[in-house]
Amino acid sequence: MESGPQRIGSSYLKSLYREYTDASFGTLKPRADADQRLSMLGPVIRGVVEDTIKVVFRNNPDRPASVHTHGVFYKKSSEGAPYDDGTDPSDQADDAVPPGGTYTYSYGVPERAGPMDGSSVMWMYHSHTSEVTDDYAGLVGPMVITKVGAARPDGTPRDVDREFFLQFKVSDEKQSPHLACNIANFTGDPASVDPEDPEFGESNLMHSINGYVFGNQPIDSLTMKKGERVRWYVMGMGTEVDLHTPHWHGNTVTALGMRTDVVSLLPASMMEADMVPDDAGTWLFHCHVNDHITAGMLTRYRVLPR
Repeated sequence: MESGPQRIGSSYLKSLYREYTDASFGTLKPRADADQRLSMLGPVIRGVVEDTIKVVFRNNPDRPASVHTHGVFYKKSSEGAPYDDGTDPSDQADDAVPPGGTYTYSYGVPERAGPMDGSSVMWMYHSHTSEVTDDYAGLVGPMVITKVGAARPDGTPRDVDREFFLQFKVSDEKQSPHLACNIANFTGDPASVDPEDPEFGESNLMHSINGYVFGNQPIDSLTMKKGERVRWYVMGMGTEVDLHTPHWHGNTVTALGMRTDVVSLLPASMMEADMVPDDAGTWLFHCHVNDHITAGMLTRYRVLPR
């Protein structure tokens, strides 16, 4: 975790989805207190079954990128993924928005995008232009779909007091498109760095939750009160070692119709877990894979008295 002559350390340059106040993309929209807990994740895209969601995407990084969503309905012109699909150029502008370019994606929200049980379900969105490197760059965010009649005017589910969004990922920063910049900015002797050194590769596997390791996520971002209705949205992403078992100390959740305190995630899998905390305190929340514990995939959450 420490920086050194041939080590980047624990801070990395990332490309992140962020929300702007208007179509000029001149001013970042301040994140509300409830959204500060998203940390590295992009803004929550919300919709209700039968809605149409439109996302205006401006690509500010220096390489092509896109927006690809899971779960909702889209035509080829809003898929956001380049591959040999036989489409003509009119359906390919969404696949790789060039640096400085803008594209509007449109998504229908059919019933099959909504929850089967409960009031809301999470999907994810991410860049799919260069899927692996875009993921390691940080271009990932959550999308929540609420069933008809169950949403507040802002799209949040009426039967939930707090929502938390957590991404468990072993981020291979060696495969990030920012590797050269990270070496130049954060190592003590950039010219001496050998990117093919296995130890250098291992040092750049960041076992993180929302981009934080070893409990450094601000505790205020995961604070609730005893007796509140809390919905945890958890998702996995990353490599073949991204087999995660998020475990809540101190309290239990209901997920997949059962009471538990551990759930399972694979890369690109998503899950909702509902908690009504009954045990006040500051509690550990971590992946239960032993190697991931050792590497720092853990955080804390806090339950205040009612």
